[in-house]
Order: sequence, then structure tokens, then C-alpha cells
Amino acid sequence: MKFKTFIIGYVFALALFLFAQRHPDASSPVGFRGVIDLTHTVNPNVPTYEAGENAAYQVRTVATIEKDKYFARNISLPEHFGTHIDAPAHFAPGSWTVDQIPVERLVAPLVVIAINDNVHNNPDYQLSVQDIARWEEVNGQIPPGALVMANTGWESRWNLADRYRNADAKGVMHFPGFSLEAAKFLVQARSVVGLGIDTLSIDYGPSKNFEVHQYSLGHGLYHLENVANLDRTPATGTMAVVAPMKLAGGSGGPVRIMALVR
Repeated sequence: MKFKTFIIGYVFALALFLFAQRHPDASSPVGFRGVIDLTHTVNPNVPTYEAGENAAYQVRTVATIEKDKYFARNISLPEHFGTHIDAPAHFAPGSWTVDQIPVERLVAPLVVIAINDNVHNNPDYQLSVQDIARWEEVNGQIPPGALVMANTGWESRWNLADRYRNADAKGVMHFPGFSLEAAKFLVQARSVVGLGIDTLSIDYGPSKNFEVHQYSLGHGLYHLENVANLDRTPATGTMAVVAPMKLAGGSGGPVRIMALVR
């Protein structure tokens, strides 16, 4: 009887050990060490591309627990507000709207290229093919189907809308972006599915024709803008989960982005 009890106890302990090995942290997805939220909280103070557009975000309480026994609000905001996704249809007529982007493209290996040192002395800096080459020298070739994000350090200005927009006396904004040459390289030579950045736009601030938007969205990529916490995200080795609001016919929409850290 004692031997039988010992065997049962041993099997139970072994099962617990194996479960713990497979599920090292109940707060993290299986197979990953942690999750980084790459999303800014939506609120009335979010910096916007057009000055004064903040008022377009509106919230109205329609039910309270005290009066109605539950809490609910109505909200109104632009599609391209806060951390958001640009669907290909944003610049390419007849292309995917946000609800049509294949879900397989919204889960992708995440590549983060840091260019904050360059931006420090030049707010109009554009991520270059040379920046990509230097990244690959250290981290290996960008895999097909990756989502490539530029960490420019611009997030440090997030809570100061004027500094985030960084407009000059003529109203021209100055913030970093992707160069057209880099976008073409990533599309043609690396077959990426999307581009992301921690500024208002994939195109740099002074852009007049949105050349990178025209090109990359025209080739079926999506864009993620106003991304958060890229300074906490490894250069490689993470998986991005991009979860936009599924808006029928949307040119874009609010998005929650998570980086799953291996």
C-alpha cells in the first residue's frame, strides 16, 4: 500500500513538473517569455497629423452603474488616430481595406531597426538601405513575411503634441520616416508584409507626396504609425500580433499591437 501511494505521489509530482516546464509563466503565451504592448492609450491628448484634429475624438457616457447598473460610453474618433493601421486602400484604390487584410499577414516576425542616434542630430532623417544593411550584419537577413519597424526615439515627445508634430514657422512638420529606397528594398528584396514607426507617418515630416505610402501600400503592405515602446523591444526574435478594429471598408483603424518575446 505504501509503495502504491509512493508511485501515485511520484506520478503526480512528475506531472506538475512537466506542466511547469511547458507553462513557465501563466501570464505569458505558451512558448514566449513575455509580451510588450506597442500601443499608446487612446485619449483626448493624442498628437494628430493635422493641428487641432484632437477635438475629433469624443467620448460620451451613456450609462452609469449608479443609475443604470452598468457602465457604457459612446466614442467617436478618426480612423487614423493614435496607434493605428493604414490599410493598402488608404492610398491604393481597389486594394485591401482594413477588414480585408489577410489575418496571416497580421502575425509576423518583428524586426526593429534603431535609428535614434541619426535622428538626434537630424529630425528629418530617413531610414536608409545602409541602415538595413548594418542591421543585417549584426542580426542576419530579414526573413520573408516580416514586419519591419523603425525605432526613431520620437516617442519621447508623445506627451507634448507640439514637439511631436514639430512644425516650423511655415507649418511644415519635421520628424523621421522611411526613405523610398529602403521601402523598395524591403518590398523587392525582403518581401516584408508591413512597415511600422513611432512617429505620425511612415513618410518623414516634410514629405509632400507621401512617396513611401504610395509605393508600399500600392504593393499590398500595411503601415503601423504612432507605435509605442519600441525602445523596449528586441531588434529580432519577437513575433508581432497586429489586431486592428475590423472596420468594413476602412482605410485604417485603431489597432492593438503586441510583441511576443521568445
